[in-house]
Amino acid sequence: MRMDTKRNCGDRLKRIEGQVRGIARMVEEDRYCIDILTQIRAIHAALRGVEDEVLKDHVEHCVEGAIASGDGDEQRRKVQELLTVLTKRDR
Repeated sequence: MRMDTKRNCGDRLKRIEGQVRGIARMVEEDRYCIDILTQIRAIHAALRGVEDEVLKDHVEHCVEGAIASGDGDEQRRKVQELLTVLTKRDR
């Protein structure tokens, strides 16, 4: 993973961690269900953002590297990994 991606994802994950702690407090304080659900949806969106960034980095670095290598086995392996992750993504 490239350093800029690593740093950006780390920053995002720290914010998400704070959001999760906030939801735990909301539950403990018996806050209104819709408010809790709204915050959970925000965390889902934030995690999708991190997922998209890691996926983009993987394609631009790992998959492109396999293509550039000319190694057919490595190319197929990287494409299969990508397909496996993408088919599980929306489950």
